[in-house]
Amino acid sequence: MLALVLGGAASGKSEYAEALAMSLDAERFYIATMQSYDAESERRIARHREMRRNKGFITVERALDLAGVQIEHHGGVALLECASTLLGNELCLPGGAAQNSAEAILAGVLNLREQGLNLVVVSNDVFAEGLDYSPEMTEYVRQLGLLNRSLAAEADCVVEVVCGLPLYHKGEPRLVD
Repeated sequence: MLALVLGGAASGKSEYAEALAMSLDAERFYIATMQSYDAESERRIARHREMRRNKGFITVERALDLAGVQIEHHGGVALLECASTLLGNELCLPGGAAQNSAEAILAGVLNLREQGLNLVVVSNDVFAEGLDYSPEMTEYVRQLGLLNRSLAAEADCVVEVVCGLPLYHKGEPRLVD
């Protein structure tokens, strides 16, 4: 099963995705993508670690090259938190996929699915702002749109979380034991 969980900032998407991943009685992996840059990113990382503390997740830190992650645990569940952060890393960090970032992340997600994992992928909805962006941000938004559309096409379930409420756009989550 591949579930895509979308939402805006502070929408409840991470909490929903985590609950979905925990609904399966299986080994749980948390693929953490945030790179620590400053005190604010450290606070966000600490908040997410606290959210999943004592919930049985094995953390896999991965800021780049999702396709290189090898878990190979049939029936387990992996929570990818989050695709939009991973995209920013791939676009901006040395060694990232640059212009091929969306394709590289999709290849990584498909690789994890081929390893027999149920996947819950979190991504941001940044498309309603309507702001005048810098060229770099315009490229990020373009690639995030491409990535989210590609993930949605592959997904069994696409859910948008708004004000903590799940709105199903495709399927319903059915994790495989």
